[in-house]
Amino acid sequence: MALPLIKTVGVIGTGVIGASWTALFLARGLKVIATDPAPGADSKLRDYLLKHWSTIPNATVTQADYLNNFKFVKEIDPYLRDLDLIQENGPERLDFKRRLLAHLDANTLEHVVIASSSSGLPSSEFITECRKNPARILIGHPFNPPHLVPLVEVVPHQGTGDAYVTAALQFYRSLGKDPVLVKKETPGFIANRLQVAVCAEAYSLISRGVVSAEDLDKTVTSGLGLRWALTGPIMTNTLGGDGDFNHFMDHLGPALKTWLDDMHRHEFDIDSQDVLKERVNEWISHVNLKEVEESRDKLLVGLIGSKSEGSL
Repeated sequence: MALPLIKTVGVIGTGVIGASWTALFLARGLKVIATDPAPGADSKLRDYLLKHWSTIPNATVTQADYLNNFKFVKEIDPYLRDLDLIQENGPERLDFKRRLLAHLDANTLEHVVIASSSSGLPSSEFITECRKNPARILIGHPFNPPHLVPLVEVVPHQGTGDAYVTAALQFYRSLGKDPVLVKKETPGFIANRLQVAVCAEAYSLISRGVVSAEDLDKTVTSGLGLRWALTGPIMTNTLGGDGDFNHFMDHLGPALKTWLDDMHRHEFDIDSQDVLKERVNEWISHVNLKEVEESRDKLLVGLIGSKSEGSL
């Protein structure tokens, strides 16, 4: 089953993630109908679009078209049948998503893909009240900011139709994204689980006084992160084993077990955060976070462009 071409996207929720999605959709020539009940959401979205226009790579439209090809509406219901795809960015609350998705399912055309930006709740948990066509609902989880970071986790539930999965993957690729298909639902999906695993050990090391918060981050940005931005952990391990993953595992296996055993003995206690907060905040209090964010976004654009040119 071939689904119709996607020309108009509905963005439900225009906080940081929804606004960033909107910027990307508009820069790639799509029409957007956006809604958010928060006071001042309309002006905040326009301010965001103005601020980030210059950072969006590979825009296919002029700035004027980018800023004028969206409509912010208080009530999206009158427009639901005009949408070709919905990107939902509501609160990460199961009760909210169940009500919202049931409403969207009942009031959109049956073929329209409904993708949720949920960062951890699998769609099987919030389609329970959908009656019309829950097979077109799935997760399209981006990484902040979506208009820059290419990764999107596409996570179907067990009943999601193959045609809708294919349509979602093709849609995100058409935007210059690099989607991955998560074959089995698991809480937190893939990237956030990896992130939590790394952060849990980082929190433990900082709390125990093994390393400062600043040097912990430097360990990633000056070492691990540089390599992982180019070759992920599996390829990095393979290259470290002289091109042989089996050799890497056989060679480092005993050490890995020792390190893992020690990590389990010093596992971070999420209920004991005071020392961690104190040590992180002492560093952060001396940092200009606005400059850090602006520098990050500028360098991200260059890094993503370089990776694309190098075809890694």
